[in-house]
Amino acid sequence: MKKKSEGSFEDMLRRLEEISGMLDNESIGLDEAISLYEEGIELSKTCYSKLKEAEVKVTALRKSLEMDGEPSDDIEE
Repeated sequence: MKKKSEGSFEDMLRRLEEISGMLDNESIGLDEAISLYEEGIELSKTCYSKLKEAEVKVTALRKSLEMDGEPSDDIEE
């Protein structure tokens, strides 16, 4: 079992999907299921943080565009 809380957002999503599939498999033991669940929670937290960082960057870029006098009325928050 690999633990991966760092890497690209896409890699972490793929690992979360893999973990989800493994947890759906009723043949894994309780200890392994708990370990996978813990790994999934950590990956979820990291993905959420990366999404929040991206949101902050996009918001800053949009504000910068507005300051430059460009309209951004077609972009919704």
